[in-house]
Amino acid sequence: MRRQEEGSRAVAEAVALCRPEVISAYPISPQTHIVEHLSDMVRTGEIDPCEYLMVESEFAAMSAAIGASAAGSRAYTATASQGLLYMVEALYNASGLGLPIVMTLANRAIGAPINIWNDHSDSMSQRDSGWIQLYAETNQEALDMHIQAFRIAEEVSLPVMVCMDGFILTHAYEEVDIPEQAEVDSLLPRFEPRQLLDPAEPVTIGAMVGPEAFFEVKYLAHAKQMQAMDLIPEVAAEFEQAFGRLSGGLLRTYRTDDAETIVVALGSVLGTIEEAVDELRDEGVRIGALSLKSFRPFPLDEVREALGDAERVVVLEKALAVGIGGIVSANVRTALSGIRLHGYTVIAGLGGRSITKESLRRLFEAAGRDELKPLNFLDLKEEIVERELARVHAGRGSGPHEENILQDIGVVAAEPH
Repeated sequence: MRRQEEGSRAVAEAVALCRPEVISAYPISPQTHIVEHLSDMVRTGEIDPCEYLMVESEFAAMSAAIGASAAGSRAYTATASQGLLYMVEALYNASGLGLPIVMTLANRAIGAPINIWNDHSDSMSQRDSGWIQLYAETNQEALDMHIQAFRIAEEVSLPVMVCMDGFILTHAYEEVDIPEQAEVDSLLPRFEPRQLLDPAEPVTIGAMVGPEAFFEVKYLAHAKQMQAMDLIPEVAAEFEQAFGRLSGGLLRTYRTDDAETIVVALGSVLGTIEEAVDELRDEGVRIGALSLKSFRPFPLDEVREALGDAERVVVLEKALAVGIGGIVSANVRTALSGIRLHGYTVIAGLGGRSITKESLRRLFEAAGRDELKPLNFLDLKEEIVERELARVHAGRGSGPHEENILQDIGVVAAEPH
């Protein structure tokens, strides 16, 4: 059924169609509308049987999902930003125990300073936590990816994090095609756990493991991610056959066949990137784009094949590894090891800073002339940074950076230091 729907509600509808049996949730913007709608559907009996647990924290939300999954229930939760950080200990437990929990991450910046807008700092901070990470470009894809995520999680017995850009997608209204229950049931069979806490057949899930076996257990988690590498495109192909549209998979190329420059990115920014690519193509510039759908597992071979014939690669990412620069670009460089081309990292959109088509055009044109530095910061207000650095060098009593910069740009009126 096609209808105009908010991204959060579309995801909630998709989760409901997957017949979750336990939903544990603690609200945090911009995830709140997802769990609110799911709460309403459980209350009204639209999702039945299902236990909705309104817990006291994000740590409790993941802990409850772990318990539910270990007891044999299809479990779901959602969070964002600081909420993800609050559940980190339990996050590692979920993946370490091989529990097929599905979680929506409404991507949002991590403070300090306080910021509620979108970037990928939260999910990137947990890239090595053992969770499969999938990134949606649109609300339709976010909806579709959740249906696929339950199937993937349960096939390999690993948790899956579906990442969708906070506010940009979660609060945007778009036309989406919401499938019928029977259609979802045909792709997603009844949950049959690979491991189960059953008093009739006692086992220990999460036993103490010393040096004699810890290495092997951790390797098996890696091996299952490699199994997921094969499974993710298979499930996407099954989904396309059943629903008539391609969503998910490992990656998607856009106008890359003869491209000299290819731009790599994740999430909703691909829409703006592709508009800029179309304009430059109309002007004779040979440029294309590569959308990474799966960041964990990272599709090294597929990325190498997609990028290997280009002269240069620009990796645009919405997170900053402080002290080194790029995160996604480090993985891309691994994929391109031994291939000689120009590679550039561009940090953009931190804390919700707009990424405009005009800025992207200037960036791509400079890249085509190989005028970029190895590490670039799109639309950084360098004069503001230099002014604050000068304060710091002038004396120890320079004050907090955030307040000084807000004063400099006229957002906060206060006495200067």
